Amino acid sequence: MALIRIDQPDIPLDRPVLVMGLEGWVDAGLAGANAMAALAGATRTETIATFDSDVLVDHRSRRPTQRIVDGVLESLTWPDIQLRNGTDRVGKDILLLVGPEPDYRWRAFTDELVTLAKNLGVRAAVGLGGFPAPMPHTRPVRVIATAAEQVVANDVGFIPGVREVPAGIHAALIKGFESQGITALSLWAMVPHYVSGMPYPEASAELLDRLAHVSGLTLDTSELRAAAAVTRERVDMLIAQNEEHVTMVEGMERQLDAEAAGPSAPPFTTPMFDENDLPTGDEIAAELQRFLREEGQG
Repeated sequence: MALIRIDQPDIPLDRPVLVMGLEGWVDAGLAGANAMAALAGATRTETIATFDSDVLVDHRSRRPTQRIVDGVLESLTWPDIQLRNGTDRVGKDILLLVGPEPDYRWRAFTDELVTLAKNLGVRAAVGLGGFPAPMPHTRPVRVIATAAEQVVANDVGFIPGVREVPAGIHAALIKGFESQGITALSLWAMVPHYVSGMPYPEASAELLDRLAHVSGLTLDTSELRAAAAVTRERVDMLIAQNEEHVTMVEGMERQLDAEAAGPSAPPFTTPMFDENDLPTGDEIAAELQRFLREEGQG
């Protein structure tokens, strides 16, 4: 059974970059989701292909949205997985993979998407996401990579060592693209753990800047940067109200400064303080959400 319906069979594309932002896996601060939204909002997009959500998606966990007006059910909006096309600021082709992460048939989904991407001439595939990390909001967001090739990981930066962790669909897609000789990687923004439960636009902006670096695309992050400045000001105000939170941020700042001063330090090292001694972030996140509601931003 084919999983793809081709909506635009003859659309002309010139070596597009595929940007992957399927929802459902780790995305602290909505870093990847808001980066994808900024990409989609900056260009007129059209659907090239739609995947069969009845086969791929569990609708009991990802239910369609119903629109009811005066008691009348007007419509249902289904959680579709789509491949859409657009362009960057100078007209280079971009493909956006959007929608929920499949619940079923990952191997078949990967095979069909990789085949379609190869037929469309995709030159690189890049996933976007974020994960919570013991990083202070007073320092620039770091972006790391998981990639199919070491040279690509080296170009972006990575966490050294061996780790075995659960995988999202982007990992399966990276391996699938690798098998076809297509450059593939995921970009991960390291979001301060205490703001990971709220939108953190600086992380989204950094993801797009790094995407531009690895792909040669020309992207505008000015709106995200403006939103990041507002968020930074409000987080500063909140942190300043609690001495324990101030101490936590200062400790993380000292760690990063010590890493930067070490001439032979690896790209990302183990924290010098015990992460178990830090606040979990739940208290700060709850206070921050309450603070923003009081400011009319909740």
